[in-house]
Amino acid sequence: MAELVNIGFGNLVNAQKVAAVVNPDAAPIKRLVQSAREGQLVIDATQGRRTKSVIVLETGQVVLSAVQPDTIARRFGTKRIAEPETKGEEYE
Repeated sequence: MAELVNIGFGNLVNAQKVAAVVNPDAAPIKRLVQSAREGQLVIDATQGRRTKSVIVLETGQVVLSAVQPDTIARRFGTKRIAEPETKGEEYE
Protein backbone atom coordinates (compact mmCIF):
# COMPACT_ATOMS: atom_id res chain seq x y z
CA MET A 1 0.00 0.00 0.00
CA ALA A 2 1.29 3.46 -0.89
CA GLU A 3 2.21 5.84 1.91
CA LEU A 4 0.52 9.17 1.21
CA VAL A 5 1.86 12.44 2.63
CA ASN A 6 -0.22 15.58 3.07
CA ILE A 7 1.29 18.45 1.06
CA GLY A 8 -1.33 20.97 2.11
CA PHE A 9 -5.05 21.72 1.72
CA GLY A 10 -6.02 18.06 1.64
CA ASN A 11 -3.67 17.22 -1.23
CA LEU A 12 -1.62 14.05 -0.92
CA VAL A 13 1.42 12.68 -2.70
CA ASN A 14 2.81 9.13 -2.81
CA ALA A 15 5.89 9.24 -0.56
CA GLN A 16 7.58 6.42 -2.48
CA LYS A 17 7.52 8.45 -5.73
CA VAL A 18 9.13 11.63 -4.33
CA ALA A 19 12.67 12.33 -5.48
CA ALA A 20 13.12 15.77 -3.88
CA VAL A 21 11.36 18.56 -1.98
CA VAL A 22 13.01 21.90 -2.74
CA ASN A 23 12.60 25.64 -2.24
CA PRO A 24 11.18 27.33 -5.37
CA ASP A 25 13.30 30.50 -5.13
CA ALA A 26 16.50 29.23 -6.78
CA ALA A 27 16.92 29.99 -10.49
CA PRO A 28 17.52 26.34 -11.50
CA ILE A 29 14.28 25.30 -9.77
CA LYS A 30 12.38 28.10 -11.52
CA ARG A 31 13.73 26.80 -14.85
CA LEU A 32 12.76 23.25 -13.90
CA VAL A 33 9.19 24.34 -13.11
CA GLN A 34 8.93 26.35 -16.35
CA SER A 35 10.21 23.40 -18.37
CA ALA A 36 7.72 21.10 -16.63
CA ARG A 37 4.91 23.58 -17.39
CA GLU A 38 5.80 23.52 -21.08
CA GLY A 39 5.74 19.72 -21.02
CA GLN A 40 2.44 19.70 -19.10
CA LEU A 41 4.08 17.89 -16.18
CA VAL A 42 3.14 20.37 -13.42
CA ILE A 43 0.57 19.55 -10.77
CA ASP A 44 -0.44 22.77 -8.98
CA ALA A 45 -1.59 21.91 -5.44
CA THR A 46 -1.26 25.47 -4.08
CA GLN A 47 -5.00 26.24 -4.15
CA GLY A 48 -4.17 29.69 -5.56
CA ARG A 49 -1.61 30.52 -2.89
CA ARG A 50 2.08 31.34 -3.23
CA THR A 51 4.31 28.36 -4.08
CA LYS A 52 6.56 27.63 -1.10
CA SER A 53 7.91 24.24 -2.15
CA VAL A 54 8.44 22.21 -5.29
CA ILE A 55 8.14 18.43 -5.10
CA VAL A 56 9.92 16.53 -7.85
CA LEU A 57 8.60 13.04 -8.51
CA GLU A 58 10.51 10.09 -9.95
CA THR A 59 8.20 10.22 -12.97
CA GLY A 60 9.46 13.69 -13.91
CA GLN A 61 6.28 15.38 -12.76
CA VAL A 62 6.59 18.49 -10.59
CA VAL A 63 4.13 19.24 -7.79
CA LEU A 64 3.77 22.80 -6.48
CA SER A 65 2.77 23.20 -2.83
CA ALA A 66 1.94 26.17 -0.61
CA VAL A 67 3.57 24.42 2.38
CA GLN A 68 7.19 25.02 3.43
CA PRO A 69 9.73 22.28 2.50
CA ASP A 70 10.62 21.77 6.19
CA THR A 71 6.99 21.10 7.05
CA ILE A 72 6.66 18.58 4.24
CA ALA A 73 9.90 16.89 5.35
CA ARG A 74 8.51 16.52 8.89
CA ARG A 75 5.38 14.96 7.45
CA PHE A 76 7.59 12.40 5.72
CA GLY A 77 8.92 11.52 9.17
CA THR A 78 12.39 12.86 8.44
CA LYS A 79 14.28 15.53 10.28
CA ARG A 80 16.26 18.31 8.73
CA ILE A 81 19.68 18.15 10.35
CA ALA A 82 22.07 21.06 10.15
CA GLU A 83 25.53 19.56 9.95
CA PRO A 84 28.67 21.59 10.56
CA GLU A 85 30.82 22.34 7.55
CA THR A 86 33.81 20.04 7.80
CA LYS A 87 35.82 21.14 4.78
CA GLY A 88 36.95 17.59 4.20
CA GLU A 89 37.38 16.73 7.86
CA GLU A 90 35.34 14.07 9.57
CA TYR A 91 34.12 14.15 13.13
CA GLU A 92 34.30 11.02 15.21
